Amino acid sequence: MVPEVNQRSDGFNYAPEAAGPTRQVVKPGEFVFAAAHLDHNHIYGMTNGLVEAGATLRYVYDPNPKAVAEYVEKYPGVTPVDSLDVILADPEVKMVSCAAIDNQRGDIGLRVMRAGKDYFADKPLFTTLAQIDAARRVVAETGRKYMGYFSERLHVECAVRAGELVKAGRIGRVVQVLGLGPHRINAPTRPDWFFNLEESGGILCDIGSHQIEQFLYFTGAQDAQVTSSRVGTYRYKEYAARGFYDFGDMNLLADNGAVGYFRVDWLTPDALETWGDGRTIILGTDGYIELRKYTDLGGTREQDNLFLVTQHDNERHSLYGKVGFPFFGELILDCLNRSENAMTQAHVFKTSELAVQAQQNAVVVEK
Repeated sequence: MVPEVNQRSDGFNYAPEAAGPTRQVVKPGEFVFAAAHLDHNHIYGMTNGLVEAGATLRYVYDPNPKAVAEYVEKYPGVTPVDSLDVILADPEVKMVSCAAIDNQRGDIGLRVMRAGKDYFADKPLFTTLAQIDAARRVVAETGRKYMGYFSERLHVECAVRAGELVKAGRIGRVVQVLGLGPHRINAPTRPDWFFNLEESGGILCDIGSHQIEQFLYFTGAQDAQVTSSRVGTYRYKEYAARGFYDFGDMNLLADNGAVGYFRVDWLTPDALETWGDGRTIILGTDGYIELRKYTDLGGTREQDNLFLVTQHDNERHSLYGKVGFPFFGELILDCLNRSENAMTQAHVFKTSELAVQAQQNAVVVEK
């Protein structure tokens, strides 16, 4: 079954599409990309964003024919191929997007970049520090990009607007970022690898990477350290022996003095209409911003809610369909112009490094 547009109850199938006007930054055929390894349905959100920005989808590859058939149903003009090599051999393909099993994404990225193409992977981009080191070397050798799909900022309109407000100085210097990233597990629909620590990377490496990326972005930090991290298996104990944790949290200290605290979990209860009540609070010296990303409990129940409180303003903004997703167009132009406006390579690697370190050094508080 093809994932529903804006499927709100199941994060695995959540695939945002633009609800308002979109800006196509290239004409048809000017930026050709392919999709490869469809193990996580975030590939649909990645594809939507690129196509809406004007990119041309040419190929799809996955060893699972069912996954390919579902993808072709959603994007009828794409050409299925029986090997990643076919994609890598086409000189017109500029980028390969990938949502493979988490611990396979790094090696696939090396192949893509060595073939002279940019790489766009779902998070987590890596599950080990060795994979990050290898990617850094190949980026330096080839000049290609290794970019990441951090959808909880890039594909959330209120988060996009928050970035604009922070950059405009509306809340002063950012002091702290507080992030809550609850998710619904939907265990019967999850693939087997999801519960295996070696393959998935773990809760802090996986969904924790969203929170780290936002912390670095909103604070403007170039570097940070994980001062503490914890994981535990409180409810889904049947998977604990495989290293699956359903709860994790961490504290961060940035090089510019900003601090952060984040909690992620697989404990979203069934009665919530969304896959998770994701929230972010950005505290500044002159105000704060609160994001209620996917629902507004006690309010309208709409998604993309932003609350802004400053010395002079107290505002609520309902932003669904009003802001758009500029990252994808910026990414396309970065690939064509070899610029770094959408996201810097250093930011990608630092986010991934901190996520892996947080997972590897986490104290296990419950099994």
